[in-house]
Amino acid sequence: MGKSVLTINSGSSSVKFSLWSGERPLLGGRLERIGLGEGIFTASVPSGTIIDKALLLPDHSTALKALFSWLKERPEGAAISAIGHRVVHGGKITSHRKIDDGLIDVLRGLIPFAAEHLPHEIKAIEAAEKELPGVPQAACFDTSFHTSMHEAARAFALPNELRKEGVERYGFHGLSYEYIMEELGRIDPERAAGRTIIAHLGNGASMCAVKNFKSVDTTMGFTPLGGLVMSTRTGDLDPGVIVYLLKTRGYSADELNEVLNRRSGLFGISGISPDMADLIQEEGRSPRAALAIEIFCRQARKFLAAMSAAISGVDTLVFTAGIGENSPIVRERILNGMGFMGMEVDSAENARGSSVISKGPVTIRVMKTNEELMIARHAARVLGLQD
Repeated sequence: MGKSVLTINSGSSSVKFSLWSGERPLLGGRLERIGLGEGIFTASVPSGTIIDKALLLPDHSTALKALFSWLKERPEGAAISAIGHRVVHGGKITSHRKIDDGLIDVLRGLIPFAAEHLPHEIKAIEAAEKELPGVPQAACFDTSFHTSMHEAARAFALPNELRKEGVERYGFHGLSYEYIMEELGRIDPERAAGRTIIAHLGNGASMCAVKNFKSVDTTMGFTPLGGLVMSTRTGDLDPGVIVYLLKTRGYSADELNEVLNRRSGLFGISGISPDMADLIQEEGRSPRAALAIEIFCRQARKFLAAMSAAISGVDTLVFTAGIGENSPIVRERILNGMGFMGMEVDSAENARGSSVISKGPVTIRVMKTNEELMIARHAARVLGLQD
């Protein structure tokens, strides 16, 4: 077996992994419910599931040790030549990097910017170094794609000293956007070189306005909390609401973070579920579920128009990620009334789940994203594994 690249995506309560030989997936899986009692370890190869079991995962260190112990027992694990990590926040780092002690120090300094993510990602890097010593590692940043944004798109209207401290808009989901643009460049290079809006609609949701393969604007800002309504996150919020909550509820920073990140969004509005599929099933019986869906789609329409303005029109709109790829109902509702901007949906093609669902001048596509493959590609490039 030839050289392979291991990708690791370490989240707040899960670790997602995959192993690639070039563009070919060898295996993939995840460890879930870390720190939440009994955890779950699942993995599969292209032919089917190879592990699906419950085990105690009290913390990330235990989960990562279980992952590397299992990989060492697999024949595929013997060929790991590089490791690529998804790193949510890279500050102003403009490109994906080989990991060394200096970069780790930079990431530690960025923890206040992404306290929900970076500590777990640093732990994964350190665990990989311990368990697979000598195997080179690469950091693949979700923020790097957006470093092409103009200063006017990055700056908040705050005192300049705060911007000097790094309080500005960074944007996220960059690995997903990179993958979509590479694939769009392959299947429709002329339009890909024009004006593209990508709607990454999943548990975390954002949009990006792209012109000639460069990010011009995006909906997320200083953290992945801003922009569109999400499964459990508020999206954009009047800052006065935060001041009000601090004054009247006396929330600590952690309590406020809990409300904004985990108790809001679709879940907060509906009181039922953070899952769009569940809400669609319940909307006929639950006015709150129906309201949550309408707010999500209405907010998406507003941002779709805003992203169009940022690039003076649109040639291609791409829906991707869990909701974007799998919910014809949500796609149609978002596009309802957008014909004045050339975005007209073909309802029959949309219902069939076709790859192109437009009938107007703007090409509307549904594309499957693949952040893991993008990480593997970047790691191979950065670490010199490509032929």
